[in-house]
Amino acid sequence: MSANCAHLLAAVNRTPVPGSADGCEDCLAAGHHVWAHLRMCTECGHVGCCDSSPNKHATAHYRQTGHPVVRSFEPGESWTWCYVDEQLAP
Repeated sequence: MSANCAHLLAAVNRTPVPGSADGCEDCLAAGHHVWAHLRMCTECGHVGCCDSSPNKHATAHYRQTGHPVVRSFEPGESWTWCYVDEQLAP
């Protein structure tokens, strides 16, 4: 983890929240079922699609809420990303 990112440190120390859906909740609500990868907000559990997906809902959630950190919601992946500092923690 980057020693320079207080957001990532706070996310690691926060009690884990469960994911809000088994897929991108915004895509599912719109009747879409196609996305590349899923990301979960570490603050509220919102599950959104990544920036390689057509709708980029994970980044949209950050812009709407200011929640700075997401983690991969893909099986076998455990990294986190801070939008504010653009830093990755493996």
